[in-house]
Amino acid sequence: MKNWLNNLFTKSKTEENTDYMKKFLIVGLGNIGAEYVNTRHNIGFKVLDYLAKKENLDFQTVKLGSLAEYKFKGRSFFLLKPNTYMNLSGKAVQYWMEKEKIPLENLFVITDDLNLSFGTIRIKPKGSDGGHNGLKNINLVLNTNQYTRFRFGISDEFKRGKQVDYVLGEWNDTEINALPERLEIASEAIKSFGTAGLENTMTSFNGK
Repeated sequence: MKNWLNNLFTKSKTEENTDYMKKFLIVGLGNIGAEYVNTRHNIGFKVLDYLAKKENLDFQTVKLGSLAEYKFKGRSFFLLKPNTYMNLSGKAVQYWMEKEKIPLENLFVITDDLNLSFGTIRIKPKGSDGGHNGLKNINLVLNTNQYTRFRFGISDEFKRGKQVDYVLGEWNDTEINALPERLEIASEAIKSFGTAGLENTMTSFNGK
């Protein structure tokens, strides 16, 4: 009887750990406020908004952000848009990782990247912040850079000294016309991360 009870307890713990591995925190970085909605720096928000609209999901106002839960192939994707502003993104990321007991390897952060041509996708399992204040704060708060980041290229087509204006500027007409296709690919990359795994996702989507 004692062995049976021990086995039952062990099984439930294993199942509990398995459940944690099926939960993913997908963080789109951006700034709150109407003035930032269509800016290049808010591509993280835009990707999550696209996926939510496509799958008929509603974002709810929660502690430190807006959150929508997406169920797909037995996985739970928590789509988070922090309301802390870019420079304090780590606070929201840490809170929701701990609240939902999501392991670090299931964290997926979507951000803009000046070093990639417009629409280019680069998914990496770790890396430096690359000068990005959102990633810099996440690295600081989590005390690691060992988490998956999805870099969406916004190019560097700005004049000397105009980087901030460019990043916080709105998409041009050419970019606006191309965005739907890029957002569709980005949303598929999110689903692939949770179902096919990081290595397969990088192979399928990097440079696509």
